[in-house]
Amino acid sequence: MSFKQSIVHTKRRFASLFFLAVAAIGIMSCEKESETDTGTNTPPATEKPYNLDLLTDTYPSLAPISNISRWGPYNTHDPSIIKAGDYFYSYSTDAAYGTAVQPGIQVRRSNDLIEWKFVGFALNGLPAMGSNYIKGQGATPNNSLWAPYVLKVGNEYRLYYSLASSGFRVSAIGLLTAASPEGPWTERGLAVTSVTSGPGTNAIDPSVVVTPSGEHWMHYGSAWDGLFVVQLDPATGLAKTPGDKGKRIVRRGSTGGMYNGNLEGPEIIYNSERGMYYLFVSYDWLETKYNVRVYRSTSPDGPFLDWNGVNADNAADNGPMILSPYNFIGHGGWQGVSHPSVFKDKDQYYIAHQGRPGVDKYFMVMHVRKIFWTPDGWPMVSPERYADVEQTPVATADLAGEYEQIVHGYVTVPGYANEQTNPNFNSAFTTTLNANGTINNDPNNTWTYNAPWLELRWGGGTFVDKLHVSRGRDWENKIQSTIVMTGFNGGGTAIWLKKKTK
Repeated sequence: MSFKQSIVHTKRRFASLFFLAVAAIGIMSCEKESETDTGTNTPPATEKPYNLDLLTDTYPSLAPISNISRWGPYNTHDPSIIKAGDYFYSYSTDAAYGTAVQPGIQVRRSNDLIEWKFVGFALNGLPAMGSNYIKGQGATPNNSLWAPYVLKVGNEYRLYYSLASSGFRVSAIGLLTAASPEGPWTERGLAVTSVTSGPGTNAIDPSVVVTPSGEHWMHYGSAWDGLFVVQLDPATGLAKTPGDKGKRIVRRGSTGGMYNGNLEGPEIIYNSERGMYYLFVSYDWLETKYNVRVYRSTSPDGPFLDWNGVNADNAADNGPMILSPYNFIGHGGWQGVSHPSVFKDKDQYYIAHQGRPGVDKYFMVMHVRKIFWTPDGWPMVSPERYADVEQTPVATADLAGEYEQIVHGYVTVPGYANEQTNPNFNSAFTTTLNANGTINNDPNNTWTYNAPWLELRWGGGTFVDKLHVSRGRDWENKIQSTIVMTGFNGGGTAIWLKKKTK
């Protein structure tokens, strides 16, 4: 299969997820529902606590389209999250398990990042501007909107959408605007478009960052030749120079002279405390080996450097990889854990993404996790989903015990064959922190703790892992609080530990 044919095959498989059933049904536009319409486990905004054990990995009874008002965190793919008043709003791809949904961008809201309420669609169908552009290029638009991105500029909410033709020959990133996060939404125009049949841009998967000086930069792209950045006009939200597609900023490794197109979904943020722009990117096939890498730069248009200070616009697979398919002991695991939304509330950063359970990769569940930062400014992702666990102090004496350890260490192989069928879970194994300061009772392996940082020294200190210690929910065993750790080894490989509680 040629490179071009591989991309077309991959994207057609992606599109097929949205039409696993042939029934088409008209669904409401995004209108605020009554707070009494809560479904089976969705409390009114002021009601706490609720039973987190009812949030399941799979949701066959809720999957039918007739239960759409009860989807909550389910059927979430490619989320983009913004805080508006007391609520977080999530906008996501028109995808569902085992059923067809109308195009229009799914919208959910939450007051705590744990329970999500489905509130409808941003649009009642395809946007005219994006659809007409694709038709004008002699192509047929897919009946689905993908990978939206939301931000607020002044008093205006801006919602970017991705629309593409079959085979991705023609693509467009369009802009919707509204005065409220629940709409109504009005089309403003097309920010970036693309027409291509090989290496080049692919105008989907937008993300926008606003610099301290007020510049707006859009990062975008999927497959083809890599990820791109283009400057926007802050007043309009469209390309500053009409027709400008920007420049390439990230590539992947290559085989046979062809670049690996399993690269997409950029998410750009500016961390003012670090004075750096962080670009989170998605590697590999979305159902299986989907994983998150991150690069950083002092400029919104790059160059973006990896863990080793190498420009990520090169013929290599760059790290660090901070989130990848994993399974803790006794659990089927989570795969497809990428295309994230990264956002900040108060002083805490979070990452949200889809999670596909290993028992059936077509289910899609919203995951939200805390992000922590290394002293030298790299983001680390919590091993467990956010559950508002009380952060009481963790003493040295609390650390002794058995842990499940996960090393996010697999090497991806450029190409498409195995990446579409095998998630290659990074599986947990048992590691014991002994009260005498050794690891697994081996005097050559030791640990020390200076809250909140734990150091694991292996081989007499030849190798050192540095981990951030906090408390989190053990979702796999339905235990509200345990000790969790996240960090890196010296080579930039992400390490997780979760203390066993039974």
